[in-house]
Amino acid sequence: MKILNQLIIGAGLLATASPVLATGKTETTGERPNILFILSDDHSSQAWGIYGGILRDYVKNENIRRLAAEGCVLDNCFCTNSISVPSRAAIMTGAYSHHNGVYTLEDRLDPALDNIAKRMQEGGYQTALFGKWHLKTQPSGFDTFSVFHDQGEYWDPLFKTAEGWIDDDKGKSGKMEKGFSTDLVTDKTIQWIRSRDKNLPFMMCCHFKATHEPWDFPERLKHLYDGVTFPEPVNMMEFGPEESGRTFPGQPLEDMARRWGIASKDPDSWWCKYPELPFSIEGMNKEDARRKIYQKLIRDYLRCGAAIDDNIGRLLRFLDEEGLSKNTIVVYVSDQGYFLGEHGFFDKRMMFEEPLRMPFVIRYPKEIPAGTRNSDIILNTDFAATLADYAGVNAPACSEGRSFRDNLKGETPRDWRQSMYYRYWTHHKIRPAHMGIRGHRYKLMFLYGDPLNATGSDKAPVTPSWEFYDLLADPHENHNLYGSPTYAGEIEKMKRELLKLRREIGDTDAANPRMQDIMDAYYW
Repeated sequence: MKILNQLIIGAGLLATASPVLATGKTETTGERPNILFILSDDHSSQAWGIYGGILRDYVKNENIRRLAAEGCVLDNCFCTNSISVPSRAAIMTGAYSHHNGVYTLEDRLDPALDNIAKRMQEGGYQTALFGKWHLKTQPSGFDTFSVFHDQGEYWDPLFKTAEGWIDDDKGKSGKMEKGFSTDLVTDKTIQWIRSRDKNLPFMMCCHFKATHEPWDFPERLKHLYDGVTFPEPVNMMEFGPEESGRTFPGQPLEDMARRWGIASKDPDSWWCKYPELPFSIEGMNKEDARRKIYQKLIRDYLRCGAAIDDNIGRLLRFLDEEGLSKNTIVVYVSDQGYFLGEHGFFDKRMMFEEPLRMPFVIRYPKEIPAGTRNSDIILNTDFAATLADYAGVNAPACSEGRSFRDNLKGETPRDWRQSMYYRYWTHHKIRPAHMGIRGHRYKLMFLYGDPLNATGSDKAPVTPSWEFYDLLADPHENHNLYGSPTYAGEIEKMKRELLKLRREIGDTDAANPRMQDIMDAYYW
């Protein structure tokens, strides 16, 4: 606990101190900024510490806090399809799933599609990618890349390069490198930046596997939370839809215990290797069992996330030492959020706040005011256009996003979006396929519950349903208010707005008779 208190105190000092860049080599100047784009997986806003929440005083986050103190935090950055492969495709192309062709985990990104790396490359930038790619096909637009096979492993991962490339869904390949993946990706990032052509700007994509399941961590962080009991979400003991009125089962924490139980009995029988097994809840009542599952999940998850923060610190110190801090845009963002016991769930995919939100911080001392926050609705489809704007290159041809560069300066355009469109295409009974709209206060979800043609889906549909939440009155989404007379006018307004957004982005399902039947029968 003493170590934890020291970390918390240190983080607080960094958060309140005036933002000062560490001294190092003389800063080199250039008209166009370098870009260091750091992407993690499932590192949910609840575990960043800069978004409040019950874990804020437990998170090891001094370097994330440093970025926040020296840059801008986005409070309403959202994912348009909360699952790793589609989110990463949207980040690269600036296009929604129905236009970039990546709808589900099983889909692959066409290397021929335009993307932000290609635009940077054509505009004279050096480009590199290290770490998690997960889009199955060979990365395009990068001068250099070294990426994991599939999702990668935490320990001794395989790294794939252009030499002998095999698509992830065609076979396993790569060269094993000894060490912990988060550290190795940072090593590669630093080495490449150090050896780059110093006469040209660069875009470096540093992509961590963490904090994806199984949430492993380096030995140095093993004892970080010894003796700590973590606070629980207010709705963690939600065992069904009776009180909340939600219309889907979700993925309960007990399923995580089932996975740990299988891996405890036969570690080689499961797809990943979990730390600190065996684990059992045998003989426990349901409340105590859920508490035990939650405590292990959070302890593993936060230690895994602490390794990210360590390595962000390494990267920031390296930029300082190389004299690159002032002219380098640093972004840290997660590809989506994650349930950490809220509603008794783990995993992501749904349009609830925890998976929907993409925690995002950006630093650029030359232009972005330090220590600021922005509440505009920003989407992952906006990232490519924004980076292109800073670099002075064109956005990808397929990009549907919009640069939020002015927003970050406190100059939000008057016609900026006031709501966003979401669609999760994969259909399973526990997480039905759904679409929805979120504004600054209200959220409306239509769970159409049909696989349509989405890969990896259950074949059997479920009965469509609706959910509506007043996020001001009910920020934890504990009460589905669809059908409430009080909100009838707002619900009808949002239904019309949802149809409008679908038309604007071209996601109308016009060629899908099955979807038209569902809409005709259940939309109004």
